[in-house]
Amino acid sequence: MAKNLAKDAGKDAVNALGWWQAHRFLLLRRVCQLAIMGLFMMGPTWGILTGNLSSSMLFEAIPLSDPLLVFQTIATGHWPEANALIGVAIVIAFYAFLAPRAFCAWVCPLNLVTDLSAWLRRKFNLKTSYSWSPKIRYWLIPVILIGSAVSGSLLWAWIDPVATLHRGLVFGMGAGWILIFLVFLLDLVLVEHGWCGHLCPLGATYGIIGNKSIIRITATHREACTKCMDCYNVCPEPDVLRQPLKEGDRKVMSQDCISCGRCIDVCPEKVLEFKSRL
Repeated sequence: MAKNLAKDAGKDAVNALGWWQAHRFLLLRRVCQLAIMGLFMMGPTWGILTGNLSSSMLFEAIPLSDPLLVFQTIATGHWPEANALIGVAIVIAFYAFLAPRAFCAWVCPLNLVTDLSAWLRRKFNLKTSYSWSPKIRYWLIPVILIGSAVSGSLLWAWIDPVATLHRGLVFGMGAGWILIFLVFLLDLVLVEHGWCGHLCPLGATYGIIGNKSIIRITATHREACTKCMDCYNVCPEPDVLRQPLKEGDRKVMSQDCISCGRCIDVCPEKVLEFKSRL
């Protein structure tokens, strides 16, 4: 079978499996992202989820904390409150068990922005101008922690587009739209998957946390692959699919995978599925 054009990714799956089957994980992710955002917005009224992605309370009893923010706080020399430490322990335990970077695909509001950029780039066949190393995001983690220690302030909190978008949607955006638009342009015309795939230190943090997590994309029916390239075209981290689709372990064991399931959606041969690595 010939390689499909990037703009046609998923069309074969729609024809073979139906529209719902070809979009199910995408739609489930959107429902999850919007539901979490809605719970934050209704926090003062319902009391189910209050605060923001940096620090929140579930059912007014279970604290949840952003790991990168807590690590920055410790780096500044200020020991976080007990609730923050309990919250970060809960978050780390949850994502360490669940799936690699599940936060990025199922919770992070900025994913809607970067997915839109990727969709527009495919549909209009836009070519990005630069190629960056995906290792930048991992180097940013120690840079942020050292910078926080030297400055005595939460360095990344000033420029974090994830927290900016979330706070803006819940409390009002203001000038924060400028930062979000810059991320959109970065992904659209400068670097393919520039933010999530190359720069985001929060995503890198969750990648490290979920390195040994249980649920993995698996090429269960690898022999049925026709090399149509649809999964590569829609995947925000396409390099993670190379080894499972060729030889050796069929599971995507890379911590860079964001567990979004789009590669499963767009495959008409049902080569890929979510499975436990155990």
